[in-house]
Amino acid sequence: MIDPLNSLLTVALIAVAAYLLFRPTHGYFWRWRRVRRMTERVLIEDALKHLYDFEYRGGTPTVQSLSGALAISGNLAAELLARLEAQELLRSEGEGFRLTPAGRDYALRIVRVHRLWERYLSDETGVKEADWHGEAEYREHDLSPAQADALAEQMGHPIYDPHGDPIPTASGEIAPRRGQPLTTLPVGELAAVVHIEDEPEAVYAQLVAEGLNPGMRVQVSEVSPERIRFWGDGDEHVLAPVVAANISVVPLPREQEMEEGPFEPLSALRPGEKGAVVRISRACRGLERRRLLDLGILPGTVIEAEMRSPGGDPTAYRIRGALFALREEQANHIYIARQ
Repeated sequence: MIDPLNSLLTVALIAVAAYLLFRPTHGYFWRWRRVRRMTERVLIEDALKHLYDFEYRGGTPTVQSLSGALAISGNLAAELLARLEAQELLRSEGEGFRLTPAGRDYALRIVRVHRLWERYLSDETGVKEADWHGEAEYREHDLSPAQADALAEQMGHPIYDPHGDPIPTASGEIAPRRGQPLTTLPVGELAAVVHIEDEPEAVYAQLVAEGLNPGMRVQVSEVSPERIRFWGDGDEHVLAPVVAANISVVPLPREQEMEEGPFEPLSALRPGEKGAVVRISRACRGLERRRLLDLGILPGTVIEAEMRSPGGDPTAYRIRGALFALREEQANHIYIARQ
């Protein structure tokens, strides 16, 4: 005999489960559909960005290159390319693929958001340099073209991102690649860094750790199959050629001189010692840089180390007659000449 109470409870549980699954807009089924659709859209947009990047560099993307870039199987990469071709965003060309005008426009919208967001993180926030690319990888799929335009206007329509990559305009125009690999610069020739490649991540992390940035002047002093030795803004750097190839430079006129060095960071001063500011590292950007400038830390400013905290960090410095505490990480960005 069927228990009416159990039957009623069973029906009620089924009804509740159905409601939770299929509730309009907020049900788990619809959420799953949105997540799945979003995942597909992200894959498509990441694929378009990869294909565009290959074309911009003069290469021909393949199933294998897409599989490696997106960390997906070869079968899924092939399916993704077929889907792009069906949507007329891509066409087959020999053994590779080429974006259609519509596919290129779509890719440029994603690239524009990515590079604008990196510039925003660089200039307006305290996010660490090594994290810019990863943060922008997420945001590039969220901002609409109108939001990207508003962000660009807020920042004064920047032309390049903090790595030196050109930012596409709202109409899809983009500047050509600049510079040559540092590995091709003759010994003794002065040049300016115009681009730091932010992929692969491990190589970029090493360049960040070296304090290398677009805008700094460099001069190669030694080239060998094992290493590239060069001076950059007063500091000596040694990199493996495979790493140095990720730095692009533009030669400077011979009449320009290399900045003398090496210079010490402010953190090297002991209590009672003084130093004159030579420059603030280009690695110090955004809010952090503005704070140092607001404290009056400019070239020529004499700073004296007064005292260290019991733990050794921060240190109190006398700057233009006032005492300010700076963390070692901040003081390392300030280069000085001892007085």
